[in-house]
Amino acid sequence: MDIREISVPALAYLGDCVIELCVRKYLVEKGLSTSAHLNAAALDFVRAPAQAEAMKNLLPHLTETEETYFRRGRNMGHSNVPKRATVSEYRAATGMETLFGYLHLTGQSARIDELFRLAYPQITGEENTDGKI
Repeated sequence: MDIREISVPALAYLGDCVIELCVRKYLVEKGLSTSAHLNAAALDFVRAPAQAEAMKNLLPHLTETEETYFRRGRNMGHSNVPKRATVSEYRAATGMETLFGYLHLTGQSARIDELFRLAYPQITGEENTDGKI
């Protein structure tokens, strides 16, 4: 499979699932046990505004190739933007999903874990970095 031939929407679709799995794993390991608590806490990670903020943390840490996949997702045409997100936030979130889809398909699970921790400093207690989208 040539990763360059996979459409951006397909990479974003897969990346959404990859990020969701990272979030769910983190929340279960944190000790949340009821589906209501798990689902409520997950929203703090997977909503477009949260993912856009996460990308600000990630940008300084991306390789050139990773940035390319982020930009491909960010620049994809968007016709349906959620009510709770700006167009800019939704585009950044789609870029993040595309990046994580790319990383998954190229077998970079350690890099996925590393970027997930960098994206959400509340996990490690580290402060945000100043990245620009």
